Parts: sequence; structure tokens; C-alpha cells
Amino acid sequence: MLYYMFNKPQGCVTARSDAVHRTVMDYFPAELAEKLHPVGRLDIDTRGLLILTDDGDLDFRIMQPAKHISKTYFFYAVGSVDEEKVQKLENGLKMAGMTAKKAEFTLIKEYRIRELESFIPRDRREKYMKNPEGKAFAASLTIHEGKKHEVKRMLKAVGCRIFYLRRDSIGGLSLDTSLKEGESRPLTAEELELLVSGI
Repeated sequence: MLYYMFNKPQGCVTARSDAVHRTVMDYFPAELAEKLHPVGRLDIDTRGLLILTDDGDLDFRIMQPAKHISKTYFFYAVGSVDEEKVQKLENGLKMAGMTAKKAEFTLIKEYRIRELESFIPRDRREKYMKNPEGKAFAASLTIHEGKKHEVKRMLKAVGCRIFYLRRDSIGGLSLDTSLKEGESRPLTAEELELLVSGI
């Protein structure tokens, strides 16, 4: 069986093929790409940890909603959080069309928007930089479901807008920080054990 860790860049889609965008499979040699498939998906503008494998059983076990596998995301967002907002994020949120269950939130650092200009996508930079002294922050959020756009929607529900999002871990497995965006490598036996021990 094959198990790969991939540091997904922004701007490519989690799919085997796409008529418009570059896919995560385009970062692998053709003979390897034929065998692998991504476990779950990351949005086109989300980067970070993605597992690719030829093990259909592992894919099923990780993606089963009832398993509640934890996934931790690092992000930069425009806005600010206070104790009330943190409580809402951690206790679960009801939003239009979905309910987000309990999560763990960690505020890492507060910023002014101008300090994070280089992380703001070009299509939003002009808008956000109209208020360069506005509040922004870095934080992490650990969720246990992984519904579509869940992290972005949760922060939006408390008045914050994520503009940089990276998945750092799945279960007990963390992204290798020495892997540059677009790079991949096989999982070690220890890493595979970390991944499967929680499922």
C-alpha cells in the first residue's frame, strides 16, 4: 500500500482531473498519480496537509462522519475575537444550512491588517488595505467533522473573515514543516500509525 503526505499549495484543486485548474495529482509523477487518490479534499484556496493513498479502506475510515477525526487548521483573519466569540466557536454554532459542533480555538497573535498584507490574496488585497490599521489575527481551530467550508463559515458567523487557511494536522498526524508547498513524501511507519491509531 502507498501512503503519501502532500503539502497542498493554494490554487490547485483536490481532484484527479480538472478541465480548468491544476490538480493535486499534477504534482506527482504520472506513474504514481495513476495509483494514488486524495483522502478527502481541501478547497482551492486552502493549503496544507493532504493524504494521498491507494488504500480505499483507510480513505473510508478517515472520511466516515461518525468517526469525528480531528483536523487542525491555522489561519489569518480580518476582525477580532473576544471571550463571547470564542465561547460560540468552542461550544458549537448554528448557521444557515449547517450546525458546527464543538471545536477548540487558540488565539496565536493579534495584528493590524497592514502587517499581513503579503498573506492577503491579490483579489482581496485592495479591499482590505483600505483599512490598513484594522484588526486582524492569527489563530488555530480544531474541528471534528470537516463539513464543506466549515472553518471559514464558523469564523464568518462570529464576524471574522479568513483570508489564509492551512490544514496542519489530521488526527495524530501533523504536516512535516520541512515540506515546501507542492512537495510530498511517503509517510513513515510511525506517521501511518499516528494517522490510523485515532480511527
